[in-house]
Amino acid sequence: MYNVVLFFHLLGATIWTGGHLILACTILPKVLRDKDVAFLSRFESSYEKIGIPALVIQILSGLYLSYTLLPDLSQWFNFTNPISRLVSFKLILLACTFLLAIDARLRIIPNLSEKNLTALAYHIIPVTVLSVLFAFVGISFRTGWLF
Repeated sequence: MYNVVLFFHLLGATIWTGGHLILACTILPKVLRDKDVAFLSRFESSYEKIGIPALVIQILSGLYLSYTLLPDLSQWFNFTNPISRLVSFKLILLACTFLLAIDARLRIIPNLSEKNLTALAYHIIPVTVLSVLFAFVGISFRTGWLF
């Protein structure tokens, strides 16, 4: 069961991180240059259909995988244990992603216009960096890079 869940976790990570890299590296520069809010909205509405389910799969599978490795939840923030430290990093990255997403969804996206495109970019870029860090920390479970 662990390997099946890990597969779906990695698939979700591929979709989430890949989508944000495409958004930040190709879509966002064009949108900022052309002030094309409609183009960004079309991308976002298309991507959200697969990106949000991928994120939900990542969260649920990540919790399962963490629990499998560390069934004692009180150890999830024990920074003296290498596995706990990685679980902690993942949860911290998730909290940061969540806070940026909530702020964008409640404050910026409802009023999205040419005037606040830069504010949205200041959310897209950090979420993209966080998604890459998620992948790096995830790899560290196997490689020990962050131990």
